[in-house]
Formats: sequence, C-alpha cells, structure tokens
Amino acid sequence: QVQLVESGGGSVQAGGSLRLSCAASGSPVSSYYMGWFRQAAGKEREGVAAITSDGSRRYADSVKGRFTISKDNAKNTLYLQMNSLKPEDTAMYYCAATSSKLWPAPLSGNSYSYWGQGTQVTVSS
Repeated sequence: QVQLVESGGGSVQAGGSLRLSCAASGSPVSSYYMGWFRQAAGKEREGVAAITSDGSRRYADSVKGRFTISKDNAKNTLYLQMNSLKPEDTAMYYCAATSSKLWPAPLSGNSYSYWGQGTQVTVSS
C-alpha cells in the first residue's frame, strides 16, 4: 500500500501561483496512476489532473493551460503546479493513487483507492 501526504497549500491572490506536493511512502509512485482532486465547500469532488505510470497526463477543462501535473520518481513525489489561479480554484486539494492501468488515467475519484489528507488552497480576488 502507498501512503500519501500533501503539502504546499495556502492563500494567494488571483493570478498567483502555488505548487502542491504529494509525498508518497510505502510504495513507489512509478507503480501507480496518480491524480489530483479538489472539493470546494458545498460542492462535489472534482478531478483536476491525472498522470499515468509512464507520464501521460490528463486535465480537467477548467484547469487546462494553467495547471501542470508531474512526478519525480526519485523523490517519490507527485506535484501540481498551479498558475493563473482564480477564486473558483479555492478548494481542499487531495492527491490519490490507483493500481488500475486503464488508459487514459481516470479523473473520477471512484477509480482511486489511496488518498491523502488534503491541503487547502484559497484564492482571493
């Protein structure tokens, strides 16, 4: 099993940037498809970005061109670089992992078995 711990959240003004990290332990991230999800207050969880074990990426339309998912297998860490942040990006962000190898990497949280505790991102206008 893999354990996931997110960090890097915070408060930023609109137009700013943040980089989220998700440190994995117990198993190598190279063995999993990984994803970032978010949930705003009163809203359903939304898939933001996903990456396959060989590095193929997928993004929600709402973040395309602004967010970049990446991973460092040597550091066993997943990242989410978030640029041009908007107030509507405010949410709790979670990383997740799945052993599934269906392609493309899923953006549905139901496909993921392992979750971190989340990190809060707040974007003010």
